[in-house]
Amino acid sequence: MRFKPRFLKFFLNIFFVAFIICLFIPTLRAQYAAGYRIGFYNVENFFDTEIDSTREYNAFTPEGEQAWNFFRYRKKRMNIFKTLLAAGEGQPLALIGFCEIENDQVLRDLIISTPLKNFDYQYVNYPSPDRRGIDVGLIYQRSKLRLISSSPIPLKDPENENFRSRDMLYASFLVQTDTLHVYINHWPSRWGGELPTRRLRMLAAQTLRKHVDSMRLFHPQAKIVIMGDFNDTPNDESIIKGLQALSKDEISDPYQLVNLFTKPSELGFEGTLKHQYDWQIFDMIIISQALFSKSGVRFVEGSQRIFAPDFLFTEDERYMGKKLFRTYIGPRYEGGFADHLPVFIDLEYIDE
Repeated sequence: MRFKPRFLKFFLNIFFVAFIICLFIPTLRAQYAAGYRIGFYNVENFFDTEIDSTREYNAFTPEGEQAWNFFRYRKKRMNIFKTLLAAGEGQPLALIGFCEIENDQVLRDLIISTPLKNFDYQYVNYPSPDRRGIDVGLIYQRSKLRLISSSPIPLKDPENENFRSRDMLYASFLVQTDTLHVYINHWPSRWGGELPTRRLRMLAAQTLRKHVDSMRLFHPQAKIVIMGDFNDTPNDESIIKGLQALSKDEISDPYQLVNLFTKPSELGFEGTLKHQYDWQIFDMIIISQALFSKSGVRFVEGSQRIFAPDFLFTEDERYMGKKLFRTYIGPRYEGGFADHLPVFIDLEYIDE
């Protein structure tokens, strides 16, 4: 059989169109996917310079023992901005959770008095009863996320009515037509020893888990992101048993949570803070299994990272290698960034 020229031309055109469609299918699909990088950062004592008459702790003031002043405060604020911009690879993160912030004023200054003012951020913060006056909080881009509700989650010790710690923070957001539930944490520290303070971190885990379970009564397939400085590692009982957060390959129950920060080899760096010679992972992002969905808001697999650029480090002469470039070491001002590294994940919205 012999094709006439006009039929040959027709089939060639069909082949060419099919080739172009196949070539651009990934691009066409990407047009229906919107990206959202979200992260967490323990910014280490982000205080303003004002004396808080309601607190006993006022070390971070011009008259205080840290000799904290406007110029140091401004540099700290700009250092945080630089870190966030670098973590977003030049683009603003959709949401960033923080701990060790003093109040809403420092968040307001961060989003108004740095170039972040160009990205339409808003903040969420509630004062908490921590004895040093440090809180958790978050900022988010209103062009990408719409705040639905928010509330603090108090941490109380039934065995000690004088116990004071920072609250946890809950916030829910509308992401296009889907809902994202976010928890920001800064669990009780190991100050005084890991063993004597272990019970308090388990208490924090159980308090948070109770809130998550209560919310899931109404939203069984809730898409949840839990992030923070947990002052425990992924292998500690507070995370595994209290919060019921495990690596994805260990999940055996639909209500267990997925800890994305269990395997340092997948995170780009070995830890988020250094204790003497050893790096540890205290800062984590944990998600519900619903974020592995095929549509709506979902986790971009493999995107979990500890953000560890060179500028956040300095040489560690005592314990070798490198250590974090901090704002202070004891009373000595260093002018650096923080004593923890930030962490982040990528989410995407798929409209199918």
